[in-house]
Amino acid sequence: MSQHAEGAVVGLTAELTDHDGITLVSVAGEVDRMTPESPMLKAAAAVREKPAGVVVDLDAVTFFGSAGVNMLAAVWQEAEAAGVPLAVVATRRAVRMPLTISGVDVLLELYSSRSDAVAAIKAMPRPSRS
Repeated sequence: MSQHAEGAVVGLTAELTDHDGITLVSVAGEVDRMTPESPMLKAAAAVREKPAGVVVDLDAVTFFGSAGVNMLAAVWQEAEAAGVPLAVVATRRAVRMPLTISGVDVLLELYSSRSDAVAAIKAMPRPSRS
């Protein structure tokens, strides 16, 4: 893990982009309890904007600790409550293993590519807004 002497983790990024109304949250680096600004906060904020869907791309994550699993589960709960489809791109063992061991992979829609995740969200029926 990359750290400064003060203990803050460096090298973690989260970038938000729009893909035809679907918010993509691309995360890179190490996600654990030492992460000062969690990229999952950006994902949760994106859900609150109620886009057509949110894709959390974890393919550039090199470490995904239990805190990351818990934060992702919280984003899923928020998305479920808001009626916003959520998809997660997770192909690396460093991400899939913690999700599988914790059982969170049962809750989440995991995809092997960003394009598959976006296509899946586009294919989902949207609830009518009254």
